[in-house]
Amino acid sequence: MATTIITKDNFKAEVLDYKGTVLVDFWADWCGPCRMLSPIVDEVANENPNIKVGKINVDEQQELSSQFGIMSIPTLLVFKDGKKINESIGLIPKEQIEKML
Repeated sequence: MATTIITKDNFKAEVLDYKGTVLVDFWADWCGPCRMLSPIVDEVANENPNIKVGKINVDEQQELSSQFGIMSIPTLLVFKDGKKINESIGLIPKEQIEKML
């Protein structure tokens, strides 16, 4: 499954109302670790078609960043049936992302 760009306008439909697991990547263009994590997140998305993967640009979606108290990026949040069940901050290896799911 390809990654979905998530905004405040589609967050409810794409994440909160989704039945199943959603991995959300909070990132920014200027963030080095985010750029390193992005291909790993894409790989997880491609290898796990049953999981929805979304990306939120913190510069463009400050409202969502505030809502989830995002202070450092990259931050990954995992939602299951609309409820946040896991979180990690910083660059982490693929195995750790898969464990979070």
